[in-house]
Amino acid sequence: MPLSYLTITENLALKGTAVQSTTFSGCVATKAIDGIRYAPGTAHTYCSHTGYELNPWWRLDLLDYYYIYKVTITNRGDCCLDETTGVEIRIGNSLVNNGNNNPRCGVTSLVPVGSTVSFSCGGMEGRYVNMYIPNWSYLTLCEVEVYGTAKKQVIRVQVKAAENVDEAELKALVLNKVDFLILN
Repeated sequence: MPLSYLTITENLALKGTAVQSTTFSGCVATKAIDGIRYAPGTAHTYCSHTGYELNPWWRLDLLDYYYIYKVTITNRGDCCLDETTGVEIRIGNSLVNNGNNNPRCGVTSLVPVGSTVSFSCGGMEGRYVNMYIPNWSYLTLCEVEVYGTAKKQVIRVQVKAAENVDEAELKALVLNKVDFLILN
């Protein structure tokens, strides 16, 4: 079935780990991947929040390689629109500059208080999803959701076998060859 007909519903962020450049008042990076978009009240209860700094960033490690089709960001509901304005969403496999040099999926404009915005990333490949503001700012994220599909690796194996090898023997030969390739 062509991918355009698939509905990708699993939020990959819930299975990952998150870190950020600094932490303001106990608002740790993992609060942005806890599955709670935001409820009325203080952002400190529900959101990740960096300190005020030059080039604040937040990074999600998906722990595997994926094709990313959509990234969703939820802003805090009480104030501070500038803390999610101009956020660059970067996706890739590099940790150079903390992952902030990876290819860009999109950039937020003004995200209204308490609202959620989504960006189509067209199947960008990556393990890391970064949020990065290239300026002096705080960075606050109440929820980050990432939707995509696993990147499958195909290993081609050439096995020389006699014509009279049965299926079980052939399977054992292939598995031994794959184990050898993985270990070396």
